This record gives sequence, structure tokens and C-alpha cells, in this order.
Amino acid sequence: MTKRSNAKYKIDRRMGENIWGRPKSPVNKREYGPGQHGQRRKGKMSDFGTQLRAKQKLKGYYGNISERQFSGIYEEAVRMTGDSSENLIGILERRLATVIYRAKWASTVFAARQFVSHGHVKVNGRRVTIPSIRLKVGDVVELTERAKELVSVQEAQASSERDTPDYIEVAGGQVKLTRVPSLSEVPYPVKMEPNLVVEYYSR
Repeated sequence: MTKRSNAKYKIDRRMGENIWGRPKSPVNKREYGPGQHGQRRKGKMSDFGTQLRAKQKLKGYYGNISERQFSGIYEEAVRMTGDSSENLIGILERRLATVIYRAKWASTVFAARQFVSHGHVKVNGRRVTIPSIRLKVGDVVELTERAKELVSVQEAQASSERDTPDYIEVAGGQVKLTRVPSLSEVPYPVKMEPNLVVEYYSR
């Protein structure tokens, strides 16, 4: 499991956006960056800076994925047929931790990753502890009996912060990925630009 090396809300401050759409985000109160110079007017960003920012935002949204893992995902997306930026989003949305988060079994993507690593889910009847494994369309993910009783799961399911997208089918303690979503279907609270991520890596 990739360990988060910094506080998740620091990503919000650095990006200047509430990338998960959470009410606790410090950006809701302070829209400027962190540090003593955070309120200074910033100059126009270069093309490289814009691409780097898009990459950091997308990496951060999915749990601050390590650079090595994220660049590997990009390389796989490029090898696939079709639009590379759409392929990139499709791969990220098929990660087990992402599906757990979309199903509202965890309040954050970081909590979803920890939830999987603690052995609380099964994929097609087998217990899985690797958050980054990639699901196939039709795979069935289910909670263990112990996990169904966890207060954190019940609170996440009751939360009105976000809805479950159409490509995730939730029934009782089971979740099924019904299709690989396109970029327009993914419920990002802020604008994501995977095309700029592709440009960044293809320099």
C-alpha cells in the first residue's frame, strides 16, 4: 500500500480547489495557497506548469498515488486503443479503492484504501487486501460480515455529501462495476483535465 506522505487537505490548499468537494476543506474559508506568500497574486502559468498542476490534481484526487505507479498507469493508458485521456480515467475508476469510495462505503478515498488493506472486502467471493487492483466489468465486490457493522461504513452510507454514479450498482452489501465510465460520467467536484496529464508525460 502507498503511504500518504502529507495531509490530504494540503493538496486542496496547494491546488486552490476543493478537489473532493468536502465541507471540511480549508479552501472553503481560504481560497489562497498556504504559507506567508500564499495571498500574493500569481503570474500566468507556463504550459508545463499547467500540465504539472493537472497531473498533481488527478494524482491527489485518487489518494495521492505515487509517481511511479501513476506514470505506469499513464503508460498503460497510452498502449490501449482509443483516447489516452479517457483510458487513463477508465483505469483510475476501475481501481478497487475508487469503487469502494464511489459506493459510499468510505467517506474519503484515503479511508477506502485503508478499508481494503484491512481486509474488509471480497472480490468475486475472495478476500482482497490490495487497494490498487483493477476490477473488470461485472466483478462483484462485497463487504465482510464484520465490515457491515462498522460505524464508519454506516456513516459513509448515510452521508449526503455525494451520490453513487450510474456505472456503480449497489445492492445491499454488494457492489458491481457495470461499465467503464467516460470522463463526462465521473462525478468530479472540480474540473479534471486528463488530456493535460497525457501532454505532460508525452513531452
